[in-house]
Amino acid sequence: MIPMPRSILTAASLGLCLALAQPAAALDLESLTDAERTLLRAEIRDYLLANPEVIMEAVAVLEQREAQTQAQADSDLVKVNAEALFNDPSSWVGGNPEGDLTLVEFMDYRCSYCRRAFDDVKGLLAADGNIRFIIKEFPILGEESVLASRFAIATRQVAGDEAYKSVHDALMTYSGSMNETGFSRLADTLGLDATAILAEMNSDAVTQVIAANHALGQRMQISGTPSFVLGDQMLRGYLPQDAMQRIADEIRAQ
Repeated sequence: MIPMPRSILTAASLGLCLALAQPAAALDLESLTDAERTLLRAEIRDYLLANPEVIMEAVAVLEQREAQTQAQADSDLVKVNAEALFNDPSSWVGGNPEGDLTLVEFMDYRCSYCRRAFDDVKGLLAADGNIRFIIKEFPILGEESVLASRFAIATRQVAGDEAYKSVHDALMTYSGSMNETGFSRLADTLGLDATAILAEMNSDAVTQVIAANHALGQRMQISGTPSFVLGDQMLRGYLPQDAMQRIADEIRAQ
């Protein structure tokens, strides 16, 4: 057997760590002979079989680094799009308008997870008391989703913020058909002018709001609902109230 240099044996015993946790140049494989390569591979294999937990440790480090990279990329997206996210006059604002944190939700009325998040968001706003909340109509689940958003936006434009919130809340728990007949009945139930709202649904102004939200969502790399922005962080997908509260507390503690 060709004797292995001590440095090669040391490298072999730490093979996976060197390969995954350090730059490629840290272990100069190009300088090894074929025989040394064969022995190194055997040493690495034996080490991993004896210490399989090392693989999971390396994977955990990699996942942590990827999460940190994604978080920084999301934070950069929030900064670049801050004006459209936080100061868009076409979006309804609730919660505590003077809150120290802003929560933005991209939602679709036909999204089951948006409906699930509805009570969690409402509970968060009530329990925290210091969060400003912005709704972004983001219909992506078909024609009925678009019609529902058109109805909600038209309500705001015709009857104002309070009427919009009533319609929004009603649509989040609505089990009827998402069409003009259903919307007319819903408006009547809420004491709103159904005729005026329905007439506004297909207006250019309503179309522009939806188009702007879709464009913003594309820039933010949002492909599903619900998606949230809390402070400078992106929260992609459904989160329960306690998880959102923990994140809010962490942001405040920074």
